[in-house]
Amino acid sequence: MAHLADFNTERKYQATIKKSERLTPPDTEEVREIILEVDPGFEVRVDQSFGVLVKTSGEFGKGMHHRLYSVADLPAKSNGKPLITMLVKRCSYVDEFSGELYQGVASNYLCDRKPGDKITVTGPFELPFVVPEDKQANLILIGMGTGIAPFRAFVKHIYKNVKDWKGKIRLFYGARSGLELLYLNNKDGDLTNYYDEETFEAFHALSPRPHWADPIELDKAIEDRAAEIVEILSQANTYIYVAGYEKIHEMLNKAFSKILGSKEKWATRKAELVAGKKWAEIIY
Repeated sequence: MAHLADFNTERKYQATIKKSERLTPPDTEEVREIILEVDPGFEVRVDQSFGVLVKTSGEFGKGMHHRLYSVADLPAKSNGKPLITMLVKRCSYVDEFSGELYQGVASNYLCDRKPGDKITVTGPFELPFVVPEDKQANLILIGMGTGIAPFRAFVKHIYKNVKDWKGKIRLFYGARSGLELLYLNNKDGDLTNYYDEETFEAFHALSPRPHWADPIELDKAIEDRAAEIVEILSQANTYIYVAGYEKIHEMLNKAFSKILGSKEKWATRKAELVAGKKWAEIIY
């Protein structure tokens, strides 16, 4: 997996914040949808990401903080300039040695920006999520939190631009509560527009007790579809794409091992997917 230091930051573009809207309720973790208008010359596709550069200072002096974001909607144009949509979760972390609370550099910087503010973007950079050439291919898309971003753009692209998709597309998406199901809840449900497509279904995984910080039952949501998942996994033209936090690995290994009958069977099938370039992931 590539590290941020491996990405070229020499290509810089100025972007203007056109819109910044909080998608989650006030008493939940803050996730914002931000729309950027970028200077001409910057072109990004739904299977790409872009970077944000933030000036920062630390004990070793001033520097630049670089953070990558997936495209969260189909790219558009405004007065000849590219419009791109991103999802940003306001983050913080506790230093495991000092116990001090630190605010995420890029996420807090972006969440604090207002319409009209200027930021610096880099890229574009390739994502591992590629639309298969075979329109009969099956896609299992699994995202948690802001991991919905690349799949929202991906699904829209398939049905609006690729069209005539014949394979099954199954989206599994995890959030603490229904109100945090970005683009899949009653308020912000543009992905529900694709429920009319014969090949598309989306399944929600929630925490049983979100106010108690119980884990999201993503594994249960997948296991509930065991029969169909087994049938899809038996086909050679099946792809699995994953986006989310590190803990998603444990959930998926548990779910797929149970569905297929053993850890060994899942390890073998996953190895086949990886070898065939039919498994791709972005882990935050």
